This record gives sequence, C-alpha cells and structure tokens, in this order.
Amino acid sequence: MSAVQTSSPTPDDTRQRGPLAEVLFSLLRSGTFLTGLVIVLFWVGCAIFGEHFAPYDPLADDIINALAPPSAEHWFGTDQIGRDVFSRVIVGSRDILTVAPLATLLATVAGTALGLITGYFRGIVDDVVSRILEAFMAIPVVIVALLAIVALGTSKTTVIVVIGLSFAPIIARTVRSAVLAERELDYVAAAQLRHESALHTMFVEILPNVIPPILVETTVRLGYAIFAVATLSFMGFGIQPPSPDWGLSISSNYGMIGGGFWWTVLFDALAIASLVIGVNLAADGVHGALND
Repeated sequence: MSAVQTSSPTPDDTRQRGPLAEVLFSLLRSGTFLTGLVIVLFWVGCAIFGEHFAPYDPLADDIINALAPPSAEHWFGTDQIGRDVFSRVIVGSRDILTVAPLATLLATVAGTALGLITGYFRGIVDDVVSRILEAFMAIPVVIVALLAIVALGTSKTTVIVVIGLSFAPIIARTVRSAVLAERELDYVAAAQLRHESALHTMFVEILPNVIPPILVETTVRLGYAIFAVATLSFMGFGIQPPSPDWGLSISSNYGMIGGGFWWTVLFDALAIASLVIGVNLAADGVHGALND
C-alpha cells in the first residue's frame, strides 16, 4: 500500500489568490495592523455599547463627590461637578467616532473626485483647480472653522464639513499623482479609442487602479481628523455641552490641573492618544499590505 501524500501550498498556489485576498492575507499576518485594529474596535465598542456598561450616568452631577480622586468607587475619579470620569471617557468616544469618520469620508469622496479630474484632464483644468486647492490648504483648519461657525453656527454637521473640506485637497493631491501615472498606460488609451466618456474612463477604468493610495490616505487622514475634532471641541468650536466628548471634557477641566486634580484631564487625553495610535498602527499595516 502506498502512503497517501498531502501537498502543502506552493508558490503557484499563493499566486492564484486574487489581489484582494493577498491584501487581506497580508493584513491578517501584520501584528501592527491587528494591534491597531483591536484598539480601534475597543473604542468603537465603547461608542456603541458604552452606556450599557458605564457604571454611572456620564451626564449626572454629584456636587458632594466633586473632584474625588480615583478610587474603587470611581475608577478615574470625578470632575469638578462630581461626574464620573470613567463613565464619561467610555461614552465620550461616541461623538468623536461619529464626526471624525464622517469627515474623513467626505474628504475622501471630494478629494478623490478632484484628484481624478485634475489628473485626467491636466492642462488648464489642472492648473486652475490645483492653485485653488493649494490656496485652500494654506488656511489653518481652525481659521476655516471660525469662518464656518460664524456663517453656519456651531453643530456636528459644521465640524464634519469643515474638517472634510480641509482634508479633501490633501487627498486630491495624492490621487492626482496616482492618476497622472495611470493615465499614460495602455488601458486608458484603449478606452479613449473606444470613445468612452471622460467620466467612464475616470471612474470605471482609472479609479479601481488607484484605490490602494486612496485607502492609505484615508486611514492616515482619519487619525488627523480625530485630533482635529478634539482640538475644535477643546477650543469651543466643535462638539458642544453637555456631551462627554473627550476634547470638550479636557477644555472644561484643564484648569483643575494646577490644583492637583490631574485625573480630570489625564484619562480623556490618554483616550484620544490611544485612539489616534490605534488608527495610525492600522494605517501603517494597510500601507505595508498594499506595498508587499
């Protein structure tokens, strides 16, 4: 009797995987990506289910227990009006994980469209749009936020639009560079010979081939968007009270640090830092997988 032999995967078997499967396989082997993903998913879980396991109502004050230090009863202590800091940190992830991804999505959609247009048409269209985008990029996000808030009023929608439009030119520049390289390839010339419309060529022929840099840029911008949302909230231009938003909580309590009440600010700051680190680790993993 002959022994039954089982074959192990060969390089040919590996090459038979599709491009998407190869990227997913690389991501699953990336410790950097998986670490970042776990951190992000933890905060996403807090944003969705936080109210169910937060020990206290994050909006309920208790003046008698104001500025209580971390203890078994209040793990992260209480703030200046007695609200439980741990509960506020857990539930406070909701607003930032709503506003920042929506702003990043807006930036990606607008930036991709502009990048496709400028990279494909080039010439006068590229020159005019690129100069406008460069001028817009020169204005700090905070200044844009001030102008927008004066015109539109303070709201989550305003913050989403401000951050989205501020980051769109950066994504547009990245997409434009990728489109300029793709435009010279044979498949684009073939589409033009078939008299395909410009929209079809840009969004059906070219866009699928520039998805990798778009994905990398999107994940990177998400980290910046989280910082931008927190900064605007801290300055009073973003998410408004009584939300337990992290940036807003730091703004409300940072004056307490001088009195030794460090816990009113520290844990919110660590939450912001951990979320940004998680997003950046995931972005590094995506970049590595797409460049393998």
